[in-house]
Amino acid sequence: MTADHHRQLGFLLKDVSRRYTRRFEERAQSLSLTLPQCKALIYLEGSEGVSQKRLAELTELDPMTLVRILDRMESDGWVQRRFDPADRRAHALWLTAKAKPVVEHVWQLIGETRAEMLQGLSGEERTLLVTLLERLHANLTALPPLPAPPPPPLEPSRKAQRISK
Repeated sequence: MTADHHRQLGFLLKDVSRRYTRRFEERAQSLSLTLPQCKALIYLEGSEGVSQKRLAELTELDPMTLVRILDRMESDGWVQRRFDPADRRAHALWLTAKAKPVVEHVWQLIGETRAEMLQGLSGEERTLLVTLLERLHANLTALPPLPAPPPPPLEPSRKAQRISK
């Protein structure tokens, strides 16, 4: 990436995110976990009893992909699916005691990756960076959707073109 691209906030944010994610994924290989699996574990830790549908929304994973992840985690003894008493068609998800050390290890990997990324920044700079990113996030979250663009003009049919000649 050239220096000119680094002057563009969107390019820079995307590149930082991509590099941070790649570095984390390299670390997660030590657990034989993918990023989507780690996301599912971390979100599930903070939302036990959540439905599969809601976990898919939280993790921004395709529901079918999440089902495969949960199937593996269930077979590994990390996740329990229980029928949701409020909706018999839905499953509530729970971490097992066996998953707790894995989740702690994922948090450790997150911390190591974050420490590398923030290396050389003072505590004050780290706080300011997070504060500014939170404000950017809030600004973007509060934006209303843009109106849909108008449809392209219809091209006259060939028959209409022949008639007009």
